[in-house]
Amino acid sequence: MDTQTTQQMELQHSEIKVKLKLATLWTSFMFLYIYIDYFHLYMPNTLANILKARVFVFDITQVFLLIALVSVTIPAIMIALSAILPVKINRCLNIGIAIIYIPYTLFNLAGESWIHMFFGAFVEVVLLSLIIFNAFDWKRNEKYNSKIG
Repeated sequence: MDTQTTQQMELQHSEIKVKLKLATLWTSFMFLYIYIDYFHLYMPNTLANILKARVFVFDITQVFLLIALVSVTIPAIMIALSAILPVKINRCLNIGIAIIYIPYTLFNLAGESWIHMFFGAFVEVVLLSLIIFNAFDWKRNEKYNSKIG
């Protein structure tokens, strides 16, 4: 092989803009968030409790379901907002919401003893921490990316 062919075959590292990183992290968080709830349905007594209109210590009411929907809607919307909002608002919103969701995620472990719930919460907290880090470190990331590319 000649030098030109070798250079063409080398892998290129391309930097990802912070907005795309954040949207991707929120997407990963959402998949995990939904699947943890879905797999929870397979745990013993979960469906029986749902049929009794109970989740953990809460009654299933319209207010409960609204709160549950809002808790899923916020990170779902953050996927789009991370991609389209201006940097200053985007940065604050990502940091703020991720900080709120860490204790919320850990609260959802109350009364749980199944290892998949702890593993899922651990990965969710890692993803939320990465969101905070990337949003917090935004200016340095963008300066570094502009020098490379």
